[in-house]
Amino acid sequence: MDREEFEQIGQKRREADAAVEYHINVCTSSGCVASGSAAVKESLEAEVKARDLKHKCRVNGVGCLGLCGSGPILSIQPEDALYQKVKPQDSAEIVDHLGQGPVERIELKQDNAFFQQQQRVVLANAGKLDPEDIESAMAHGAYRALYKVTTEEMYPTDVVREITQSGLRGRGGAGYPTGLKWATVAKMDEGLKYIVCNGDEGDPGAFMDRSIMESDPHRILEGMAIAAYAVGASEGYIYIRAEYGLGIQRLKKAIRQAEKMGCLGKNIFDSPFSFSVQLRLGAGAFVCGEETALIASIEGQRGNPRPRPPYPAMSGLWGHSTLINNVETFANIAPIILNGSEWFSSMGTEKSAGTKVFALSGKVNRVGLIEVPMGISLREIIEEIGGGIPDGHAFKAVQTGGPSGGCIPEEHLDTPVDYESLRALGSIMGSGGMVVMDDTSSMVSVARYFMEFCMDESCGKCIPCRVGTAQMYELLTRFVNKEATEADLTLLEELCEMVSQTSLCGLGQSAPNPVMSTLRYFREEYLERITPAHEPA
Repeated sequence: MDREEFEQIGQKRREADAAVEYHINVCTSSGCVASGSAAVKESLEAEVKARDLKHKCRVNGVGCLGLCGSGPILSIQPEDALYQKVKPQDSAEIVDHLGQGPVERIELKQDNAFFQQQQRVVLANAGKLDPEDIESAMAHGAYRALYKVTTEEMYPTDVVREITQSGLRGRGGAGYPTGLKWATVAKMDEGLKYIVCNGDEGDPGAFMDRSIMESDPHRILEGMAIAAYAVGASEGYIYIRAEYGLGIQRLKKAIRQAEKMGCLGKNIFDSPFSFSVQLRLGAGAFVCGEETALIASIEGQRGNPRPRPPYPAMSGLWGHSTLINNVETFANIAPIILNGSEWFSSMGTEKSAGTKVFALSGKVNRVGLIEVPMGISLREIIEEIGGGIPDGHAFKAVQTGGPSGGCIPEEHLDTPVDYESLRALGSIMGSGGMVVMDDTSSMVSVARYFMEFCMDESCGKCIPCRVGTAQMYELLTRFVNKEATEADLTLLEELCEMVSQTSLCGLGQSAPNPVMSTLRYFREEYLERITPAHEPA
């Protein structure tokens, strides 16, 4: 396939789209589907058909439009109107108003900070393209970066250098420099190498990767293929939890379409480069988000972590060199290749370049999926983008990083969101969950909730995690029931230190974080629950 043939595919689709005067884009990601968007889409299609308007108006299923708490959501283009909490019975009125201005009673204003303060890179095409149609994706630039690296004499070393210079860090939580990881795998002198996309998103309150996989699956496949070209890999796996049915369906379809189009498989774009991708479904074990446990699961073994080194870059899948990045990391690759490393590094901060996708949830007025430049403050996210705390309550804490993160109080709301700043507060960036709590929340109960989660999800391989999390959960239960003593508080702090220092993998090492952060910032809530010692008779 030469460049002219490649460009014609997207151009034909853009021309076909331009020939239709109005596009009604209905969100068909999980959040809106759960609110009834499928019925809304069917009703709109029936309305357009009944009025014989197919030549003038097209109803499209698209990915996430952002404000997940206001679904079902749809947009009207080119009017740039946005509607929230749409019902099937609204269809006639929506069609009536095409070209006449918005339906005000269901209009979602786009001049608020939720939209204005975001900077979309990963989510640039979410809500615009049809995630089940590769031609729609190619009309929005899909596989252009892959074509560039495979056919325009961009050597693998050039790709690794570009990613390294961009400053991109792994978006799965640890923030390891992506270029350094790629360079390590590229240097391994062996024939068979693997690319693995970690889509095992298990943090409570997190739905970033799920939305990306549902909204723009070709962006992920393209990023994996570019990584494979850069490091010399020929096979790839996407490890996705089985609960993500819609994401699985769309990724399977995307892989088939990409293979048929010549974007995956043998001799991609008639070049010497070949790369195939398969899905592997996880059974919902949180520990399989840890890369060595994930590898074991793909191999068909029980998902237990193993000591490192050797790291997967040296000995991963079936003993071969393996590159593992998460969904959001791969989704950043194509934009970097197309726009350059300087463009990407100009966003964010010096040590945390680019943007970050967050799932903003909890006690906040505007719940949804957001993408913001690194370095933005927690206050801007919660008060401006999120619209503050509902029902007249006061902000109390925000929990970042899921069960591995910490709870940050009001006094640190002006902290910039970057890897180092959050770590200094006793939390982490994590994969992107951000749960807001108000003044009705008990921080001891929050700590116990996350400890119960870690206790249940522990694989049980190492004693510190298996036994330590259970003991900490029992101690936290005593505090919740106001039956704890000062000795319990001392023991709880000692256990936090022991479990974090001696556990085998990241699950156990980070399990005490919510407890330690609540002890650090909300210690009085623990002290209030201590039973006074009785004087001897």
